[in-house]
Amino acid sequence: MENKVIQDRLGLLRRAMAENGIDFYMMPTADFHNSEYVNDYFKVREYFSNFSGSNGTLLVWQEGAGLWTDGRYFIQAENELAGTTIKLFRMLDEGVPTIEEFLKDQMKEGQTLGFDGRVISVQNGKKYEKTLEDKKIVFTYEKDLAESIWTDRPSFPAGKVTVLEEMIAGKSVEEKLSEVREKLKEEGAKCFLLSKLDDLMWLFNIRGCDVECNPVAMSYAYLTETEAVLFIQDKALDDTVKQYFKTHGIQIREYSDVMAFLKGLHGGQKILVDDRNCSYAIYKILSESQTLIEKKNPTELLKSIKNPVELENMKKVYLQDSVAVTKFIYWLKTHIGKEEITEITAADHLEQLRRQIPGFLDLSFPTIAGYNANAAMMHYSATPESYAVLKPEGMLLVDSGGQYLGGTTDVTRTIVLGPVSDEIKKHYTLVAAGMLQMTNTKWIHGCTGRNLDIMARQPLWEIGLDYKCGTGHGVGYILNVHEGPQNLRWRFTDGMVEAVIEAGMDVTNEPGVYIEGSHGIRIENVMVACNGEKNEYGQFMFFDTLTYAPIDLEAIDVAYLTETQRRYLNDYHRQVREKVSPYLTDEEREWLEEATKEV
Repeated sequence: MENKVIQDRLGLLRRAMAENGIDFYMMPTADFHNSEYVNDYFKVREYFSNFSGSNGTLLVWQEGAGLWTDGRYFIQAENELAGTTIKLFRMLDEGVPTIEEFLKDQMKEGQTLGFDGRVISVQNGKKYEKTLEDKKIVFTYEKDLAESIWTDRPSFPAGKVTVLEEMIAGKSVEEKLSEVREKLKEEGAKCFLLSKLDDLMWLFNIRGCDVECNPVAMSYAYLTETEAVLFIQDKALDDTVKQYFKTHGIQIREYSDVMAFLKGLHGGQKILVDDRNCSYAIYKILSESQTLIEKKNPTELLKSIKNPVELENMKKVYLQDSVAVTKFIYWLKTHIGKEEITEITAADHLEQLRRQIPGFLDLSFPTIAGYNANAAMMHYSATPESYAVLKPEGMLLVDSGGQYLGGTTDVTRTIVLGPVSDEIKKHYTLVAAGMLQMTNTKWIHGCTGRNLDIMARQPLWEIGLDYKCGTGHGVGYILNVHEGPQNLRWRFTDGMVEAVIEAGMDVTNEPGVYIEGSHGIRIENVMVACNGEKNEYGQFMFFDTLTYAPIDLEAIDVAYLTETQRRYLNDYHRQVREKVSPYLTDEEREWLEEATKEV
């Protein structure tokens, strides 16, 4: 069936392109800070394509349109692009060109490529420049063509900013600024332009609400050896926050003044910029008269290694969150088939359990609750118009998390609701085996996620299965649920950072199986890297688990577990009983004893 709304919007866009002399127009999933998740104001790509995933780039030309996205969203994109005339390009699949390869092949010499330079990163902009230089392609980056077409566009975000007390943050803003300035010296930089929103929140010990579930505020910072200038919307600040900035010697400028400020800088400044987050438009301004040191934000690594106060708070928050998840699993298993439960009402029930936890602020991302075949879409989202009713058969995958004053959680459990096939049990058991192998792995300092990833995938690889995403990502502290530079994956594509796993870094552990049209399985815990024994061979390391919720024994077939994997499962479930039981009712405790019994 045709999607006339999207086709009409594309028609208006092509007319605007023709009026502005633009042959190809590109729209990524990004705001002015290259954030992973964005406010509704920035959902231009979704407006013109109907694709609602968190990663994707839409390319439009007079004769057609294409949408590039990664393996997490192939099934979802296929559904949402139906009838739009937009072709899906499955990134990293064999024979599928990258956007730059496609542009190089399709664009004619001297044509014009257009995009809003504020939402394209320096890294991507330079990549397109290099790929297309032989064709003498003209770049037009000062127009947001959506402005004249998207008439009911949401307003620009400006939510209230709050201060995170030092007793929660663990370090003062002065300490953090001092650490950052030391790193700048090491890089030979005198100044630093910071664009990344979660880094900005961490550095200044503030939080905002400009992106759903991500407590960030639209802002930039410009640091010198002696000054810190924060560009932030005045209407987002109350007197308490303004006084906080004043007390700590932080100069405040209006958010929209950043371009004029950068244009007015004296030439020849040695400014550090991170080309992954700095916008192409800002880069063009700075590169005209400044000496740019293009390195990673020093804030990213500093932020990722949680301090002792943060770690202590996280342990408390994760235990309370794990109790809520355990109570949810009990409720689901004892109520399924006795009352109508849908993907939406199940997610709502879990949210209500989290809201009862002291310090609850928000969800850390919209809950993913996928029943049976819906779970095969990694980032599936039920809507009031399209959702499944749960039955006492099959499985429900629930990926969820909370923002608390003391941590950010992320946990997935796939829950058996009734009879499942032997094939599903096999897949589930091997996913659990991989997750537990990663939990119990030991390594020498210096390893990255590439070295460790095999521990989670090995049971699946042995039977010819894989999952089209990384095994794990860092998690913010009262911040974004996805955080770098740490991650667990075997493949690093352009733009990805491969970082050494350091003590104090948290990381998710979430292998899975996704069989289109049938089922999806994911089991996810969050762990913290710790230093273990140090000897003549080096510093050995291990993971300390933060998440404690049962793995569903109804889907475990011990025939597929090695003796070691079986011991890992029993050890984990013993810890779940010990840590969670004190917070349960008698009925819940009795159920948990059975749900975590030795196998």
